Amino acid sequence: MAMIWTLPNILTICRIALTPVIALLPFISGYVPKVIAFVVFLAAAISDFYDGRLARERDEITDLGKLLDPIADKLLLFATLVPIYWITNYRMQEYGIPWWGNFPLWVAVILIGRELLMTAFRHMAQRKGVVIAAAGAGKLKTIIQDVFIGAMIAWFAWKDMRQAFGWQSGWFGEFWERFHGTVIAVTLGITVLVTVYSLGVYIYRYRMLFRGVTASTPGDGS
Repeated sequence: MAMIWTLPNILTICRIALTPVIALLPFISGYVPKVIAFVVFLAAAISDFYDGRLARERDEITDLGKLLDPIADKLLLFATLVPIYWITNYRMQEYGIPWWGNFPLWVAVILIGRELLMTAFRHMAQRKGVVIAAAGAGKLKTIIQDVFIGAMIAWFAWKDMRQAFGWQSGWFGEFWERFHGTVIAVTLGITVLVTVYSLGVYIYRYRMLFRGVTASTPGDGS
């Protein structure tokens, strides 16, 4: 039991427990819930970066951790994409989201589809005795994706704060609106490209699996 309740596993379990909070808070009116959602997401994203490293440094890699970590990653992604998709598509005028900051359905399908395909691919690889290691493209995808999601949640908070505090005019508000919106648009575009690219990298790197090869490759990944 001692090896189950390790610090990395506790961080992963906390990340799973926080996903409903992140999913529900953006739907609550006012800027405070959005600010809390942003802070909680930031904490979850940071813990995702450190729990695997802690497990390796402390020699606390467990079967439970290997099982829960990818589950936590996917739950966090789904929990954030649901409110982002809903608000940007059905409350677009309320939050003043330009067309280039919209989150269309086809993008959601690409991001979620990639995770589902990788889950199936890893399951197939595991049955053949191969562990798919984390690739640089996959790590880059996670970083850019987290920046986009964090910026999008912060946008909701920013728009509510402008209305609540009367920040509707002024050069800084206009500048920040353009800057923030540009960050969202650019990171969303890069996220889509890197998501597709990283999937291709994994499939190409482990293409021998489709030929029935069962050589073991050490490592972990997401």
